[in-house]
Amino acid sequence: MLKAIQPDVVHETYYRQTSSAPRGCPVVITVHDMIPEKSAAKFGRADATSARKRTAVERADRIVCVSENTRKDLLELFEPDSRKIRTIHLGFSFPGTLGNPVRRSQPRPYFLYVGLRGGYKNFDNLLSAYASQPRLRDEFDLIAFGSHPFTRQESTSIDALGLTSLQVRHLSGNDAVLEQLYAHATALVYPSLYEGFGIPPLEAMGSGCPVLCSDKSSIPEIVGDGGLYFDPHSIDAIADAMERVASAAELRSDLITRGRSRARLFSWDRCAAETLDVYRDLLH
Repeated sequence: MLKAIQPDVVHETYYRQTSSAPRGCPVVITVHDMIPEKSAAKFGRADATSARKRTAVERADRIVCVSENTRKDLLELFEPDSRKIRTIHLGFSFPGTLGNPVRRSQPRPYFLYVGLRGGYKNFDNLLSAYASQPRLRDEFDLIAFGSHPFTRQESTSIDALGLTSLQVRHLSGNDAVLEQLYAHATALVYPSLYEGFGIPPLEAMGSGCPVLCSDKSSIPEIVGDGGLYFDPHSIDAIADAMERVASAAELRSDLITRGRSRARLFSWDRCAAETLDVYRDLLH
């Protein structure tokens, strides 16, 4: 199929053992994170995807990394030619429903968590932090948006912490639903131990939602001065950040202002233009 098209550049969107590009056609690959490789280094487990990734990286003419943190990890773990690598940050967009925002539909103020919850996402520490403070439990809910409903193990953990299904809830929906949740949340709490980029904090900042986030991996690179940081390994530190934003309207307002300003630095138009520059560089 690609031979019939005769492309000038092929940008592979996933890791294959063999290239789909016609012979002699330059190849670009995007590396989003090094999570499997970091896990293997820690736990000693090999990963088939990691082997294909290494092969794809080694044959690529240019490598796009979505953050400087990912670039650093790629250089450390795979040792590619650094001259091939270009860091291009991702962007974000929403359908624009906030031009006509709806009233908050949740019965109580709430903290918001977005995305997958297992392993390095560190949702367990967020649950423990929320449960550890009477004021948080009594006056605020915790909403987990996206991914699958709570597993049996998660429900057991919630029960063991003395929390109810009214306090800690799972919601799902489309981008418009998520945008409204951001708009009315007390804050997004993002306790991840590792991210190649981290879209939810960027979405939150662009939606006028205060961001409380981990100080690890790429997250400070993306959030900059737009968020309030904590050590994600410390339950007390997470709880303290939540208490601070819940108690200080001035802090919350400041985070909203700084977050909106930071989010303006990221757009899909800029991401596309910088990616196009990579293609042009290959053709000259």
